[in-house]
Amino acid sequence: MALTLGLAGCFTGRAPQHAPAEPPRTPESPTPTSPAGPDSIADAVPRIEPRSRYGNPPFYDVFGVRYYVLSSSADYVERGVASWYGPGFHKIRTSTGEPYDMYAMTAAHKTLPLPAYVRVTNLTNGRSVIVRVNDRGPFVGHRIIDLSYSAAAKLDMLRDGTAMVEVRSIDPGAPLAAPGSPLTARASSPAELAPRAATSSTSAAPTAARATATTSAPAAAPATATPATATPATATTPAAGATVITPLPPPLFIQAGAFADPRNAMRLADRLKGGGYGGVFVREDPIAGRTLYRVRIGPVANVPEYDRIVTSLEKAGVHDAHLALD
Repeated sequence: MALTLGLAGCFTGRAPQHAPAEPPRTPESPTPTSPAGPDSIADAVPRIEPRSRYGNPPFYDVFGVRYYVLSSSADYVERGVASWYGPGFHKIRTSTGEPYDMYAMTAAHKTLPLPAYVRVTNLTNGRSVIVRVNDRGPFVGHRIIDLSYSAAAKLDMLRDGTAMVEVRSIDPGAPLAAPGSPLTARASSPAELAPRAATSSTSAAPTAARATATTSAPAAAPATATPATATPATATTPAAGATVITPLPPPLFIQAGAFADPRNAMRLADRLKGGGYGGVFVREDPIAGRTLYRVRIGPVANVPEYDRIVTSLEKAGVHDAHLALD
């Protein structure tokens, strides 16, 4: 009963109203103008805070999907699509119990402990901001984070409503990392490999448990491909409150699966080829003395294309496709 009451307290404010809306959202009133230019709005300043009394149950269910709240935000990295929420939710209670301030540098996330601090980088223009996560969501589509109006403005994503981003946790007790570091190519982190949600009913849900696609057909050893890399943009040194511009990343891809056995990777790649997904290839990555075979699709140019491919993959039984850098 205590857990039920606690969950009810978490979602009496924004969450139930927020969940059904499909980004980009249609505001209930005309989109307001920020009281100051985006570059004059300072990022959130990471500081050590106690875990919020509200919004941190061990798990919770929304639309038939069970989400497990992480015990820590340490080393969390995820790439995917960001959305933003604004006038329709301004001053409505967040999951921590604080009123939502669309002009503050905040965000909503499904599984990070509340509060948490993350750096969000727009992977199409290199803009980067730091936000304080104090709310739950978004619970629709293939979105991984919901940003405040001001944060979205600084990332230059208000017009499109969505953007492909990287979300990287910040340790408030450690020196702040250089803004260019999130775009460094590297192996997948535990946050990218671990399941983020488990389906608790047969109804349609925005996030599903990880699934490994396998077939019984034999396959030859995989061929590797090295896609072309983009020319990095020049990084700038921002003034106080200015938006950080990081070097642009390599092309963006969708990862449909990762396997230790190359035959499994080729089986999945062969099954996806000719399915209208675009270029499908297998990439070999040496990690900790072993080789991981990643099935990639792309490059992907924009969010609509990403949504189309991921939705199609889900219909084909691939439920863990996610955004990846080359």
